[in-house]
Amino acid sequence: MFGRSKGFQAGLTKTRLSFFGRIAGLFRDAQITQETWDELETLLIQADVGVKTTTELIERLQEQVRRGEAKSPDQVYKLLKAQMVAILKGVERPYLAGERLLHVVLVVGVNGSGKTTSIAKLAHFHKTRGDKVILAAADTFRAAAIDQLKVWGERVGVEVIAHQPHADPGAVVYDAIRASQSRGANASIIDTAGRLHTKYNLMQELRKISSVAQKQVHLAPHETLLVLDATTGQNALAQARSFMEMVGVTGVILAKLDSTAKGGMVFAIAGELKLPVLFVAMGESLEDFAEFQPESFVDELFEERK
Repeated sequence: MFGRSKGFQAGLTKTRLSFFGRIAGLFRDAQITQETWDELETLLIQADVGVKTTTELIERLQEQVRRGEAKSPDQVYKLLKAQMVAILKGVERPYLAGERLLHVVLVVGVNGSGKTTSIAKLAHFHKTRGDKVILAAADTFRAAAIDQLKVWGERVGVEVIAHQPHADPGAVVYDAIRASQSRGANASIIDTAGRLHTKYNLMQELRKISSVAQKQVHLAPHETLLVLDATTGQNALAQARSFMEMVGVTGVILAKLDSTAKGGMVFAIAGELKLPVLFVAMGESLEDFAEFQPESFVDELFEERK
């Protein structure tokens, strides 16, 4: 589980020792002053929590203090953590709720975000649950993307359905779903293009893929997961807004969280975009992937204070 993973605790070291460690230090003072609030705001924004989410978080916290719900710095600190958990819990939901013969999962994201690696880790996650998985190499615009997915498929031990470069992505999805149905697979995970010549072209391609999936399986795709690179900060939020306009994103895989000190991106995604972070990915190992748990995540961010 995420909260008990030593690998994930180590992965959050940069985040914990930078902004969030300094935030915890603010509440070791004898009292809360205006300077405390100002410094808290600065650190949260620097940690990529986002201006909107930071402002709302501090306003709620100050209101609680005015109502007498906290008096000492330690009490305010506990309320801060509770508020941060509440932001994440506000959009929390289970991955792939409901029983189906075949779950179809569409994975989107810009090139370089860690999308293909995240798909491999997601496939491995499904395999550990006892699922039979088939991958669809529908990013046909880059030969390297097809080859990379095939390599990962071999490592994970799952079949990859692929066509030649520049083939029709919809045809790849059709064949992958038909293969999944005929071979008794219960999870079909679809890779998609991260960039086309224009946003309009990309939007049309993603919509076409979704339409093909829906015609083959009722209510497909059942998840549309957006892979975001945690190291890109506020740029990742802009990417997310763009993909939300193009296709019905249902959740986020946050990749490369171990490579950044700015773990506050998680709160911005939930607070500003109202999207749940469903998985967090760190490192290159297939096991460096876990379902996201709000309480455990917040506890680990501030672990140095324990």
